Amino acid sequence: MTESSAYHTRSARYAVGEALARATPHAEHAAWQPRPDRAPLAILAESDAERLPDLVPRRYKRMAESPFTFLRGAAAVMARDLVGAAMAGVPVQACGDCHVGNFGLFVSPEGRVLFDINDFDETLPGIDFTVDLKRLATSIVVETRADAHADADTARAAAQAALRAYREHIHHLAALEPLACWRSNIDLDHEVAHIDDDGSRDEAERGLDAGLHQETVKADIPELDPATQDGAPATWRIADKGKKVFHVAPNGDREPVEDARAALIAYPAGLAPERRGLVERYALRDVAFKVVGIGSVGRVCAVGLYTDADGAPLFLQVKEARQSVLTPLVLASARAAATEGLRVVEGQRVMQAATDIFLGAAQSPTSGRSYYVRQLKNKKLSDVADLMSRTEPRRYAALCGRTLARAHARSGEASTIAGYMGESDGLDEAIARFAMTYADETTADHAALLAARG
Repeated sequence: MTESSAYHTRSARYAVGEALARATPHAEHAAWQPRPDRAPLAILAESDAERLPDLVPRRYKRMAESPFTFLRGAAAVMARDLVGAAMAGVPVQACGDCHVGNFGLFVSPEGRVLFDINDFDETLPGIDFTVDLKRLATSIVVETRADAHADADTARAAAQAALRAYREHIHHLAALEPLACWRSNIDLDHEVAHIDDDGSRDEAERGLDAGLHQETVKADIPELDPATQDGAPATWRIADKGKKVFHVAPNGDREPVEDARAALIAYPAGLAPERRGLVERYALRDVAFKVVGIGSVGRVCAVGLYTDADGAPLFLQVKEARQSVLTPLVLASARAAATEGLRVVEGQRVMQAATDIFLGAAQSPTSGRSYYVRQLKNKKLSDVADLMSRTEPRRYAALCGRTLARAHARSGEASTIAGYMGESDGLDEAIARFAMTYADETTADHAALLAARG
């Protein structure tokens, strides 16, 4: 039997990290210069042909709203900009689009509310851990500047809070045995209890309580046509809602919705038996297109309305999956997923502390598009996360940093990362400097988009 490369003592793996830090000193991560041929708008345009033509202008309209919305939609630009940048040499399962808006609250299968990463469209194994850290730190700087109208020192301090929290938590996780590290999660009750403002803390506690009750969650699902209110199974239908939710595209195209329906019909066959049995207790009643996050605008994304035999509804989201933008940054070869949908599913299962029981992949038998499926998000819990980020931005940034450390520790070498980072704040400072520089570049890119739009 051949021993895995992970089968070494914690001290031996820590020493590997220390050696890597000597090879690539922390200070090197601060340096970043745009290449002379850098063309961010051209990089964005590369994926336009893969998107639904009617929705491409909407994607750019949303990216034009602010530098932060630009950053959210420009994961491909940042990934390309990091090619050739300093890397620690410690590969992990990366989130890929690790900005501060991609963290949130979820109910685990056991009924606990957890804080975790919530978007894995770009996830990929074999990526240096600093790639996620640099994107997270940059997003904190950009958002802090925009939302709080903060000065440079405040924005940098918020990014450093996340970086310090990541470093300290990765050291904590590195000292644990593998099973304890895998089982670790973020104690949300503890986080909410430490919100300083009494009113915000009470509001957050009410939101957590509401998010755990099914009758409140129902208020957040897509609206239904009035004809469905009598509960007659044959008439269950999602209501169209302008340009956000629709059955027929503005140009009259029905293909995306029908393709999503085909994927949902195929989806149960790929689930584990116990989860397939759960899904089969519901019947698919309707499918409608739903325009979602900025990076996904123009991809096929839909909502499936299911009911059980007694009329209890269930909403599943089906999203098209394309090749990860991180592909040019792979450090170490890893087993490739059979489909892009499975890539997302496998990455999410590695990184999240508790994964959605409905998470699964599907391939459309008609178009060949690859999809993944998950339960529709609970908006009440999303509101609590938004409240925390507004009222306690530095604490929230640190929470995101700890959460990313836990996610990386599940897939990578916590001890090696800890050895590379060390006990000092050298890497924190270097990545914070990078984030300030790249935030300026993002602001300039956003301005270039506004100019191009006229």
